[in-house]
Amino acid sequence: MPAAATTGASGLPARPSLGWQVLALALLLGLQPIGTDLYLPALPALRAELGAAMSATQLTLSGLILAFGLGQLLMGPLSDRLGRRPVLLGGLTLFAMEGAGGALAADIELLVLCRVMQGLGLAASVVGARAMLRDWFAPHEGARVMARALGGLGLLAMLSPPLGGLLAATLGWRWTLLAIALAGVTALVVVTRRIPESLSRRDPLALQPRRLLANWAQVAAHPGFRAYTLLTTLAYGTLYTFLAASAFVFIEVLGLGRGSYGLVVGAGAGIYVLGTLLCRRWLARLSLAATARRGALFTATGALGMALAAWVLPPSAPALLLPHVFIMLGHGVLQPCSQVGAVGPFPQLAGTAAALSGFVSALGAFLVGAWLSLSLDGTVRPMAATMAVLGAGAALCAWTLVQTQARPDTHS
Repeated sequence: MPAAATTGASGLPARPSLGWQVLALALLLGLQPIGTDLYLPALPALRAELGAAMSATQLTLSGLILAFGLGQLLMGPLSDRLGRRPVLLGGLTLFAMEGAGGALAADIELLVLCRVMQGLGLAASVVGARAMLRDWFAPHEGARVMARALGGLGLLAMLSPPLGGLLAATLGWRWTLLAIALAGVTALVVVTRRIPESLSRRDPLALQPRRLLANWAQVAAHPGFRAYTLLTTLAYGTLYTFLAASAFVFIEVLGLGRGSYGLVVGAGAGIYVLGTLLCRRWLARLSLAATARRGALFTATGALGMALAAWVLPPSAPALLLPHVFIMLGHGVLQPCSQVGAVGPFPQLAGTAAALSGFVSALGAFLVGAWLSLSLDGTVRPMAATMAVLGAGAALCAWTLVQTQARPDTHS
């Protein structure tokens, strides 16, 4: 019977069209920048209204990131055991509910708790998306599809800061959290109505402790996984430094208005989209490693500019924004390559590999947030210097470890 051959257990087509695949990936991965970028312009206002210390305010971001990282260690194997779809549906529901709960929080402690729980839902969304990509595509083709999806993510990231600035300035910071919850509801509707289960064979032993440890050890032992995971951790750490510190640097130190600041962050996301377009173009004729090598040129240029802004140039918005343009261009190239490269060697352990890679990246971002909560001193130097060091590390990794440890990635 033809219908039975083309329809899954959920009643949906066995495999969605490429357009729905790209849209779903963009929404699921896009919840990460929406959950941070849309919220950034509201940080000074919520800190003032709730009477919170800088460390507690930073914890509303870093707590989400830490829960996001730890949650992936569970969500990845869980998706290998139960399938991608149930993990996504549960995680997206949690993400939306905790966004609404955070909007109603009466104190900073409850807000931090809601953001931590939201991070668990975000873990399910991102791990599920990356695992589905590996279920659907071989690594090189997956990188090209990932670049398209991250282009859509970039558009969401570009719109989020101006919208967050507008909501914070006109309706108050709580509305930024309601908007984040609405984004989760939108992704939930798309998955429910259009995305079937992508995992062809579940692993009934994926959650057994012995099997879990063995799978983690197998993934971590792969040199290509280690190279690409280090690359994505350093690249995301560079970006996260800007996300965590820029609201205070641009608004409180350099005197930018919330609306103008939102436009600045949104413009950076637009540059990121251009980077993903470059990535797609290069991947049409180059391997993942060769494409990452080219993208690292932008990252290295941005890191050098940030070093000048930290230690040589007088504090100003242009001195920070020009190198940030190069960092975002590089990020648009490095992220698709590194995220797909880390998972590519493991078609049967895609959820576990995505989870372990995501955990390391999120742990790195959490440590960056902890460092910034201690080092932000009312000047531009902590942010600029941290971005310079991490950006230089990402470029060095792309030029060395990725080239020597992850070369057999070509078009398999």
